[in-house]
Amino acid sequence: MRKKDIVYLLSDSVGETAEFVVKAVANQFIGGDLEIRQNSYVDKESDIEEVVIKAKQTNSIIAYTLVIDSLKDYLNKRANEEQVLAVDLLHPLMNAFITKFDREPICEPRLIRKLDKDYFRKVEAMEFAVKYDDARDVKGIVKADIVLIGVSRTSKTPLSMYLAYKGYKVANIPLVPEVPAPEELFSVPKNRCVGLVISPDKLNDIRRERLKTLGLKPEANYAQLERILEELDYAERVMKRVGCPVVDVSNKAIEETANYIMDILNIEMSV
Repeated sequence: MRKKDIVYLLSDSVGETAEFVVKAVANQFIGGDLEIRQNSYVDKESDIEEVVIKAKQTNSIIAYTLVIDSLKDYLNKRANEEQVLAVDLLHPLMNAFITKFDREPICEPRLIRKLDKDYFRKVEAMEFAVKYDDARDVKGIVKADIVLIGVSRTSKTPLSMYLAYKGYKVANIPLVPEVPAPEELFSVPKNRCVGLVISPDKLNDIRRERLKTLGLKPEANYAQLERILEELDYAERVMKRVGCPVVDVSNKAIEETANYIMDILNIEMSV
């Protein structure tokens, strides 16, 4: 039986990049029986020394993604001394960046992991916003980073999604006179809840357009000024009871409102 070829991977992070590249290359050799031995979070010379010795004993290749110069230099030195083939998967491209774009690398390990965490945090926040949109589940009130309250068509949902993209878990609660506000709302800290208000005339226009879009008559009670004033009056009473800050969204873009919310709640926007 043919002995397996071995490639040792060395990385100062998880090592997913090295593994992906090695597997992509290995797939070009049909029938090759390859064993990949992963060595993650390498941060000292002794980690490298152990792999170099093993690679020499098994006549193997070392593939590495080390961004810390001192570790990379030590590996190259020891691999050369032991006549072990070590392949740098990052620095040829990094050198091309330096030459072409006249920029210096940060040389900080695990940056991809940091980006991944930000990405998954945003995904989680967006899933949260969908799950707890429009009071579908009032349990979201106590779990949310931010709770938005207001009458219908005050941009609660688009604001929730925008803030979720920034990494914040947002629940939004519509305020309707006929439906008592959830008791959970009154236990939310004031610095996590924001009331959204709008001018009656602006809301009237928005609701009339909404009814037209749905193929309904604009004369419906939903778009009547008397009904709108009743809803806004009720919402104001709830917001006063909650004690939360209030934002007028009448003539504000979603981004502008989101930034204003971050300011009044003293929360930094993520980049």
